[in-house]
Amino acid sequence: MKVFVVAGEASGDRLGADLMRGLRHLVPDVNFRGVSGPEMQSEGLDSLFDMSELSVMGLAEVLPKYFSLKRRLDQTVAKVLAWKPDILITIDSPDFCLRVARAVRSADPRIRTCHYVAPSVWAWRAGRAKRMAGSIDHVLALLPFEPPYMEVEGMACDFVGHPIAAQAPITSKQIAQFQTDFNLDPARESLVILPGSRASEIKRLLSVFCEVLSQPYFAEFQLIFPTLPHLAPLLQAEIGSLPQDKRLVTGSGRSAAAAAEERLVAYSAATAALAASGTVSLELAAAGTPMVIAYDMGLISRLVIGSMLKIDTVTLVNLVSETRAVPEFIGKDCKAERIGLALQHILKAPTAQVQAIEATMIRLGRGDQDLRYRAARAVLTGLGRA
Repeated sequence: MKVFVVAGEASGDRLGADLMRGLRHLVPDVNFRGVSGPEMQSEGLDSLFDMSELSVMGLAEVLPKYFSLKRRLDQTVAKVLAWKPDILITIDSPDFCLRVARAVRSADPRIRTCHYVAPSVWAWRAGRAKRMAGSIDHVLALLPFEPPYMEVEGMACDFVGHPIAAQAPITSKQIAQFQTDFNLDPARESLVILPGSRASEIKRLLSVFCEVLSQPYFAEFQLIFPTLPHLAPLLQAEIGSLPQDKRLVTGSGRSAAAAAEERLVAYSAATAALAASGTVSLELAAAGTPMVIAYDMGLISRLVIGSMLKIDTVTLVNLVSETRAVPEFIGKDCKAERIGLALQHILKAPTAQVQAIEATMIRLGRGDQDLRYRAARAVLTGLGRA
């Protein structure tokens, strides 16, 4: 069985690695090719190029890299068509991945296509489901309310839960070892700071986050900055002026799986988190860490995307738990003073958010012993190989 997988960012790389493990467990002779980051590469995928080249977000940010991205798209499509896999699985990053699927479908309709992570048509740009239906056979949805949005346009869609809900709980022994390794005082509180997994996000958000952390209330907290090795210099340059004890957690020298686990331990070791919007909110929820979410983007992107939004929250914990327990500050609301006040409130009164976090994890599949294989089984069922 031949599977071509394309991921374009860190969260998709993690999903892809879990899916690869599930498929290999169920079909030992499966072969993988594609585009990925370190986690899928650690599962044996020899990436066509590193997916970090695709980690660009926002209309204004994409334009300068258009020709480079187009070259990588053409290269990916050519490899798919030459290899003729049983299935092409594209993971998130719809601007790149769905273009790949569309070009492959146009050239060879016999190759089955599956997109992992349903586009958030319930939030904005509802027409995306109809457009992708012409090139996607099957969608794997992470959220329980998403399948009807895909099925109404003619695509098969399975809610497969979220792999983060299958993550084994972090133990007190792991936290103690982490504190020892990074010289953290267990008697003092820590904050975990997550300004994004893309250089463009960090450049835009980190100065605001540092302004928050410079407020007197946070002076005695230890600060933990989980990031990727290639982004560490960017963070180091910005956070040097902060007076608190600071620790960068990069996973350098570890396997991709060990680095991913180290991040979750870092989250669990913190009292609370300040994070960019995205899948990281679910990772924090899996660790049981209360959070405040903040995000900003270029002016053009802010105006265009803001005009299209159909919901009042973009934080997945809020959406899945059907609460608004996680404070979020998006676009023009991404201001240090407001963020700081919300973070203080969460530190003083975390109970409501902890309850929303628990509800989120249960709804995403925590406790389901078969959760780690659900996405792989859905793929095989679609291929008639259940």
